[in-house]
Amino acid sequence: MAVKLNQSLKQSQNLMMTPQLQQAIKMLTLTHLEMTSVIAEEMVENPMLEELSDGDNKNDSDYKLEKLEQQSAEAKSDNFDEPSVVGKDDFDFQSYAESFETSSSTPPSMATQDLDELPNYENIVSKGQTLAEHLEWQLRMESLAEEQWKLAEAIIHNINDDGYLDGDFEDLVANSKLSREEAVEILDKVQRLDPVGCGSSSLVDCLLIQAKVAEERSPLLERIICDHLEDLQRKDFEAIAKATGVSVDNIKDTALLLHNFHPKPGRLVASQDTHYVVPDIYVKEVGGEFVVQVNDDGVPRLRISKLYQEMLKQGANFEAKEYVIEKLRSAMWLIKSIQNRQRTIQKVSIAIVRQQQDFFKKGPKFLKPMVLKNIANEIGMHESTVSRVTNNKYMHTPIGLFELKYFFNTGIGGKAGGVDISSEVLKLKIKELLANENPKKPLSDQKIADLLSRDDVKVARRTVAKYREVLGILSSSKRKVK
Repeated sequence: MAVKLNQSLKQSQNLMMTPQLQQAIKMLTLTHLEMTSVIAEEMVENPMLEELSDGDNKNDSDYKLEKLEQQSAEAKSDNFDEPSVVGKDDFDFQSYAESFETSSSTPPSMATQDLDELPNYENIVSKGQTLAEHLEWQLRMESLAEEQWKLAEAIIHNINDDGYLDGDFEDLVANSKLSREEAVEILDKVQRLDPVGCGSSSLVDCLLIQAKVAEERSPLLERIICDHLEDLQRKDFEAIAKATGVSVDNIKDTALLLHNFHPKPGRLVASQDTHYVVPDIYVKEVGGEFVVQVNDDGVPRLRISKLYQEMLKQGANFEAKEYVIEKLRSAMWLIKSIQNRQRTIQKVSIAIVRQQQDFFKKGPKFLKPMVLKNIANEIGMHESTVSRVTNNKYMHTPIGLFELKYFFNTGIGGKAGGVDISSEVLKLKIKELLANENPKKPLSDQKIADLLSRDDVKVARRTVAKYREVLGILSSSKRKVK
């Protein structure tokens, strides 16, 4: 059987995810601190990069370059097509070195930031002590034998961030050479360290330990914790009074002592993995209008090293030329990625401020429903680009610090014929209604929905229940004070 072979040409377009494009996309997702860290690392690894200090004099090429950058400032930030001239073998290095002498990595600032207003840097980066280190430090002051110390250390390193013991205490005892009575004594020592209650296996144990070491012990409080914690959660004081034979007023007064206890004592000790927020955008009110300023603090102005420019002019051997080409391409893309990042953040922020004028003027209750598509259409970018820009970015405003994602909320209530409001505004309205309710007659989810409908916010009962649970508020039956 004869096999017939045919040749055909097919033309297609594919998006190649080059390392340069990956770097540009990654730069969009970085926070301000992460970006400055990446720039610092790149400046150490790439000798082509130099920082342009304020004392450096600008030449004609610098001003020409700045003019070109201003003319191209409206270019789309997601257009990261790599300049083909860099990859060509016939690239004129001498002409390039003469024309591309310097490049600022940051767009012109809209205002000057007063350094005196910034917090002391040393106060920001101080290292916190972990819960395990804090407990071990206290335990070293106790006179413990080797086996006792081993068990105590095992207990401490099985305590989670909330302060509770992960795993089974009996397993730790089995792996130790101590008797169970000795092991319980060691556990008791750990639980009485500061913060008191760490190493407990349940909420009841945690609160009970704190009650036992309180300055004024209350047998009634300890009994309430052991036997009536669920009744207390439901605020069923009458049931507790009936079981204990104590008056309701006495039960209420005793229950107030629980406010001094911590259900998650481990949270009282700072975690080592502390995340510090540095705003990427500042919004200031100037003459009744809101002005957006991208945070350029700590972002160096970069240029191509003049030393390597001279090397390009004088010519070099093949290996040196290949090295310079690679570092030159990397330097160019870093500078371009920084410029695009700052410009894109500014575009997105300006669009957010423009669409949320009532929020900035009147407060969070006036936050309008807004999705990524709204901003993407306004600034002419893809939704994925807007999503990357809003990731872990914070905006400092006259009314507080907000994550950019806070401004994006779907509309609720409009489908039922009412007015569309954002999910954040709905939470605020529910929280406000519950704060003013009668404790003896708490509002049901249906009643809350009915009250919201008076403001033309028409939502279903299950929607109210959903956002009430998100707020961490109990149902009406559990909130009722009997």
